[in-house]
Amino acid sequence: MGIGEVGELLRRSTVHIRGASPRRRSAGSGVIWDAEGTIITNAHVIGEEEAHWVDLWDGRSMQADIKARDDQWDLARLKVPASGLAAATFRNQPVRPGELVIAVGNPLGFTGALTTGIVHATGPFSGLGRRPWVQAAIRLAPGNSGGPLADAAGHVVGINTMIVSGGIALSVPSATVEEFVRNGARPRLGVTVRPVRMDRRNGLGLLILTIDPGSPAVQASLLIGDLLIGTGKASFTATADLADAIAEAGSGHFTLRFLRGDHTREREVVISLESHLTREAA
Repeated sequence: MGIGEVGELLRRSTVHIRGASPRRRSAGSGVIWDAEGTIITNAHVIGEEEAHWVDLWDGRSMQADIKARDDQWDLARLKVPASGLAAATFRNQPVRPGELVIAVGNPLGFTGALTTGIVHATGPFSGLGRRPWVQAAIRLAPGNSGGPLADAAGHVVGINTMIVSGGIALSVPSATVEEFVRNGARPRLGVTVRPVRMDRRNGLGLLILTIDPGSPAVQASLLIGDLLIGTGKASFTATADLADAIAEAGSGHFTLRFLRGDHTREREVVISLESHLTREAA
């Protein structure tokens, strides 16, 4: 098949996701996972809204339910009341540097826009922790997020997520997407943090801004304003280090070091994740 034919197939498997709020009408793109209405997109595409509309390639629009989300992986799974949809094919083999890739999405109001590029690298990206990415030299824009990155045969190799320095696009690898669909969201601490450069030591602090009710952070008696500085193994040097520590702990325990109050005395707390897996909606 030529690029045009591959692009046409990808368009049929790509959806436009809109927020229900009048102030947030356009959100991004998504990929049809199966014929029964499962949609995969980025968690940041759906934001904090509970209701979303999905526009299919054939012109139908329908409300979608959020079934699962993982903010660390930046993935979400939606469900629309439809069947017989044109599901995308996800590639099982790893993508290789130098391969041609194709992106389809809805950037800047252009429905089903297609761009092509080349895989630059695969694996972790500097400053974003140890998680793997498909890194491609391809032109994307707001609205491409959540859409497919596919190989020359039209097999999806990643979910487009962000643009970083040098114009490189980062996509969540298809293997990570499949793990998310199969196992659901990973354990999470339940905090929103902001990186703070520390004066008294060569490191990074993560200032807690919000704490989710009933989360492991609440069980560990962490407070808004605490400054997370590391685990029992190492100090934080990047925001992604916290997510890496949680991923490494799995559903077990890990030690978190933090500062409180005048930020002069270091404290430790043991975080338990085993009973705090994110639940999926029924």
